Amino acid sequence: MPRNKIKEVLKTGKVLVSDGAWGTFLQKKGLKAGECPELWCIERPDDVKDIASNYIKAGADMVETNSFGGTSYKLDYYGLADKVAEINEAAARISREAAGDDNWVIASIGPTGKMAIGEDENEEDYDGDELYATRDCLYSAFKEQAAALEKGGADAACIETMSDLTEAVAAIKAVKENTSLEVICTFTFEKNNKGEYRTMMGLAPVNAIKGAIEAGADIVGANCGNGIERMIEIITEIRKIEKDVPILVHANAGLPQNVDGVDMFPETPEDMAKIAPDLAKAGVNIIGGCCGTTPAHIAAIKEAVK
Repeated sequence: MPRNKIKEVLKTGKVLVSDGAWGTFLQKKGLKAGECPELWCIERPDDVKDIASNYIKAGADMVETNSFGGTSYKLDYYGLADKVAEINEAAARISREAAGDDNWVIASIGPTGKMAIGEDENEEDYDGDELYATRDCLYSAFKEQAAALEKGGADAACIETMSDLTEAVAAIKAVKENTSLEVICTFTFEKNNKGEYRTMMGLAPVNAIKGAIEAGADIVGANCGNGIERMIEIITEIRKIEKDVPILVHANAGLPQNVDGVDMFPETPEDMAKIAPDLAKAGVNIIGGCCGTTPAHIAAIKEAVK
């Protein structure tokens, strides 16, 4: 029996819980600096499945996939651009097996690492500049990744950690126009010296969310860059303008602190669980974790929002 659409379930008023960090977990399992995380889907699938399984056991209603850097642009850095389909299909299949029939797989699609050429810019001005990519090229890269993720069994695409609206729109349209996956799109905001939240490219939360909705996103939100308490400020800003759109938040376990050369995330599961109900009251429909969060954090959040 097919699972209900996430968006339809959220209409009932239920708050769902997503998973936590993947990169942190992979590093604990031995991922080395400079190593391709996504290649583990082929070379170490049991380790990848263990991550997804641990989040499901912790009470997550949905899990992501080990495919954040799964576009041809990102994989090309490792000489793996010809393995986009194989890696992404494997990533979705692994999380599908861990999630079972009752939980959703929201397949991770991250930024390409390229600067998107805007609609008001002349593409010919950037010929030969490897730092930039046209909208059509970005669209094609996301289309290839999304098709493989759907084939592997994903229910939705989680387009995440976006900072540029042109790139985010290319990803949303590529998924929406070429698959039947639900589309989640989240941006990463940081607080500037004026006390305003902006993406790395200067995009305000309201503008980012409006653009994502207009492009066809079913669910929008914020991930990374902030602990759970700051996310309340961001969501409150969005909810003043967007009253009804479902919102997902993947918060870090606090802001990173460098201890002996290692970034540590200070918020405990209890710290995050204490704030989670306030995040839900602010209008968040799906709560999960990003950098530094563990299955223990997700279990605590699940209990807090029950």
